[in-house]
Amino acid sequence: MPATSAGILLYRLDEAGGVTVLVAHMGGPYWSSKGKGAWSIPKGEVEDGEGMLDAARREFREELGVEPPSASDVSYAELGTFAYSSGKRVTVFVADGASFAPTEFTYGTFEIEWPPRSGRRATFPEVDRAEWMPVPAARERLVAGQRPALDRLVDLLREAR
Repeated sequence: MPATSAGILLYRLDEAGGVTVLVAHMGGPYWSSKGKGAWSIPKGEVEDGEGMLDAARREFREELGVEPPSASDVSYAELGTFAYSSGKRVTVFVADGASFAPTEFTYGTFEIEWPPRSGRRATFPEVDRAEWMPVPAARERLVAGQRPALDRLVDLLREAR
């Protein structure tokens, strides 16, 4: 069965009507020198019995080391579920992140054998930086399976205007 993940895509509108989104560069040695296709919406796998929004909030906190905006401060909306070519599916929630302004992030970590087949284990950050960027820049940098989420967000914001 394909993996199921959930994530939060925060957005902000600027004075000119442009949209920026918060995305994260994937950590670890494989992604360190890559730019295009190496960024992601903060997200992760849903645990058994866990609600999708609860999983998205937990993963945001684990990956970025900060609390996502409180549900009492912002409204979360389910943007949709998007399938990767691998079959993995990610459910994305959106919220207006205009008031989200952490001073720093503390990234979660993972451990892998590194270098490969060396028998040694090394710890790397899940993501190594997070940035607000305009949707066109994010579209170029996000992994391909998440790009349709940006298109859906832009469509929804356009409809709301």
